[in-house]
Amino acid sequence: MTQVVRRIDVLRNTTSVREILQVATSFEASARDFYTRLTPKVSKKIRYLVEELAIEEQGHFDLLTALSARDDLAEQVKLQIQQPASDSKFSDCLHVPDLGEHPDDQAVLQYAMGREHVAMTHYTELARTAPAGPIQDLFQFLASEETTHKLELEKLYYEIIHRGGGV
Repeated sequence: MTQVVRRIDVLRNTTSVREILQVATSFEASARDFYTRLTPKVSKKIRYLVEELAIEEQGHFDLLTALSARDDLAEQVKLQIQQPASDSKFSDCLHVPDLGEHPDDQAVLQYAMGREHVAMTHYTELARTAPAGPIQDLFQFLASEETTHKLELEKLYYEIIHRGGGV
């Protein structure tokens, strides 16, 4: 009986690669839309950054969409993989905050750093569990991209908030 319960728990904690790709595509679209709407509201000091974030999220959206549509990967996207522990936090990021009409730089940067951290963690876990090949390569690429974005945001945050300087 215990083995049956464990097996059911394992099945409950798995999902298809297709579902993972759909959630990731929605994640990137919500980020793109959020940053696009936020651009005219932020200070000129960080406007370029918010514009860049929107463009980068669009690039991730395009990659995920293209991969999901590839006929040669039809069998791989049907595979069941372990749902990452980060899945709920990642899914929570589909809902973006209302930072108001004139958000301060610190709030924008804190939100962006947090979002990049969640994405970095999630894509890293997916790369670890995804089947070898293009899907795993995609998640490794996205994990690396999100890590780079997070580090750049942390550097900018330090410059603007802690040192009081401009960029």
